[in-house]
Amino acid sequence: MTKIISGNDLNFAKDSLDNGNIIIFPTETVYGLGANALDKEAVSKIFLAKGRPNNNPLIVHLKDKNEIDKYAIINNEIEKILIDKFMPGPFTLILEKKDIIPDNVTCNMNTVGIRIPDHVIAHNLLSIINYPIAAPSANISGKPSGTRVNDIYSEFNNKVDFIIDGGETIIGLESTVVKVIDGIPTILRPGFITREDIESVIGNCKVSEYVMKEAHGNAESPGMLYKHYAPITPCILVDSKKILEESLKYSKCILIGSSKNKNIPCLKYFNYGDSKPEIAHNIFRILREADKIKGDIILIEAVDTSGLGLAIMNRLIRTCSYNYIK
Repeated sequence: MTKIISGNDLNFAKDSLDNGNIIIFPTETVYGLGANALDKEAVSKIFLAKGRPNNNPLIVHLKDKNEIDKYAIINNEIEKILIDKFMPGPFTLILEKKDIIPDNVTCNMNTVGIRIPDHVIAHNLLSIINYPIAAPSANISGKPSGTRVNDIYSEFNNKVDFIIDGGETIIGLESTVVKVIDGIPTILRPGFITREDIESVIGNCKVSEYVMKEAHGNAESPGMLYKHYAPITPCILVDSKKILEESLKYSKCILIGSSKNKNIPCLKYFNYGDSKPEIAHNIFRILREADKIKGDIILIEAVDTSGLGLAIMNRLIRTCSYNYIK
């Protein structure tokens, strides 16, 4: 049986990782399902436990910036600036990988996502081991990411040795993933670090066309596949002005949205918050709670894509399998 431990018991987690096993640990974004990133067999256990497709790469977590050169190649000044400005933090940079990183971490690509988490437990864990941790979000592949231990325990009980309980995660969405392409930072997966944040540092930033549509083949960044972050109950993303109209079509409609829509007739209403940071923090937890109601449909109120809204909509459009009523 999987044991839940605190951040004071990290030696148990260290011993498990040292022995080629997988654990779950908290970060500031979501919980991660981690293994020794240099151990190919251990990394393969992540894919097995999650049911993760082998064309969806993992992110490599390091304890500090000084370790990046061991595992990846920084090729230009823009990459250096991004590292200096946004690491540690909810930010992943795609770099040219070194051979020390096993091919199954990167799904046989020559690039690797590097992240330095800004979370005391994650940092302390990385500080007592002598290797990086490869980790995707802690959830069964395609389902909402884990932001609380109670939400993910049943999915991974007997699949991992230990879950380190760090409480509810602060941000609630996975890290921003960026690759410098032709000298321009390009967002492959939006997150808490926004396009506007990057532009304030670099002066120019692009957003991949696949942020709001499906990527094909190997995804260079996690989170680019067709259906993702989804409960079992079918979901539809709906413009705020059309939620009442859509809700009346279903006898057992579950509604997720802001307080302005709380009085719309439905089987169950969930308030995801009235600000984008609130929505980001709450959405994965609420999706899991809504799924337990066993309704006919989950209608989710859309947000505008400025700032953090792009990251929220990136997750919701995949939650809803691109079913978006505008």
